Amino acid sequence: MGRTVESYRMALEDEIRRWNGFERTLRSTDLVAFEVLMDACRSFASAGSNATQPILFEPMMMSIVLFQQEKMQKLEKELDVLKQRLSQA
Repeated sequence: MGRTVESYRMALEDEIRRWNGFERTLRSTDLVAFEVLMDACRSFASAGSNATQPILFEPMMMSIVLFQQEKMQKLEKELDVLKQRLSQA
């Protein structure tokens, strides 16, 4: 007996491949950003597989939003440190 449903990771890679036409038309700087976002989807694959969403794109988008939020929080902390240093000078 074989599997009837592919794993989330396999489905994710298939979905990313389906975006190949979009990816090919991106400028080089946009292409790098696209690849970073797809890697973010891959890094949250365990969470995505537990989301049990019938539409694969939803956990992908949540992964990207979470990745962006983490990045913003890190930058905000760094900015706060720089502001504090400037106010002390």
